[in-house]
Parts: sequence; structure tokens; C-alpha cells
Amino acid sequence: MERKSSKYDTNPLDPEYAKNAEKGQGEGGNGPVTQPVQGATREVGSAANEEARANVYSEAPTRRYDKASLEASYPSVFVPPTYSPPAPYQAAQFTAPQVTQKPGSRSVAGIGLSEKWAMVLPYTPFYIGVVVSLLELFLVPKREAKVRFHAAQGLALHVAILVLQTAFALVGAITGTSAGSSLFKIAAFVFLIISMVRVAKGKPHHISALTEPGQWFNDHIELKKS
Repeated sequence: MERKSSKYDTNPLDPEYAKNAEKGQGEGGNGPVTQPVQGATREVGSAANEEARANVYSEAPTRRYDKASLEASYPSVFVPPTYSPPAPYQAAQFTAPQVTQKPGSRSVAGIGLSEKWAMVLPYTPFYIGVVVSLLELFLVPKREAKVRFHAAQGLALHVAILVLQTAFALVGAITGTSAGSSLFKIAAFVFLIISMVRVAKGKPHHISALTEPGQWFNDHIELKKS
């Protein structure tokens, strides 16, 4: 015959569980009443490790650190490297050789003129300076740096004067007056004479506005040997 299950039959694997639970609860279904503890409570004695914890200067199992030592910063070994910004790129500038004394009388290779006249003649007014500058750039070797510099700068100066003179002439033709063109011719003539005098005296004469065209003439005009 199959046993009837009750509310205490929570474990179907143990058939005696319900019977044992009913015996423990009694007839009324109430368990044993909890009995009060008689007597006052007593303090449990402190263990050895608690005594060491209460006295911070005793030989405790842990080590005590001062506040100053904890606040001190530890130097980091991962120090990022410092990089200096790269220098900005600057194109090579074609500057005039420093002249510390008057041009000498030695003959310049390729043309047979003295160094003084080879440096002065490229600034001659009118078209004489243009012809001399071209001859020197074609015939004078690269090692004659001072002579080639003044020849290239003189040629660039004559080209600039020719361009500006043409512009003034066009403006004069439109406006019907040539006063501007005439004043410019006088100013250009005076500037060329001043350039010849400065170079003859050995003074540095570098026109900044003509640096790039002068460098181009010096680099591209030369005698090509076959």
C-alpha cells in the first residue's frame, strides 16, 4: 500500500523524514520552548594578538610606517624623453663674399682683366654692363667667386632696370606724359654709378632684392666645356 505523503514530506528519498519531524514537534505541532540563559554575561578574555593590536609599539606582526614616509613620492622610472623641435628648413642663400680690402690688380682667369675692373664693369650704365656681365659669366670659372657674384648681380640689376623702364614707358604712353620715365632713368643711372664706386673702394655691395635672380644667373650661365 502506498504511503500517504504529508506536508513534512519534503525529501522523497527519505520515507522516515515525515515521521521523525512529527515526533519532534509534539502533538500540538509546537517545538520545544527556548529557555532563558541564567546568570550575567561575562567578558571573554583577550587573546595575545589583541593585546599586540592595542599597543602599537609592541612587537606586532605588522610593520608600522610613519606618515612622512608614506607621503614621500617615489621617483618614476618611466620618465618620458624630451624632444627638441626640429630646426625650420632654410633654403641656401646666395650672399656676397666678404670683401675686406680693395680689389687687387691680379688678372682674372678666363678674361685677362684685373680683379678690380672685372668687379666694377658689370655695373656700367646703359648696355655696356649687360655685355660685360654676360662675358664674365660665360668665361670666368667658378673659383672666381667674387667676380662671378658681381657679374650675376650686375646682370640682374640691368634686367630689373630694363623691365621697370619699359613699364614706365607704357604708363607714359597711356597718360601722355614721360615725366615718370625720365625720373626713373636718372635714378637708375645714379644708382649704377654709386654701385661702381662702392665696389671700386672694396665695400660690400649686396642688393637683397636681386639675390634670387643673381643666384640663378650665376648657376645657369657658364661656359660648357666639351
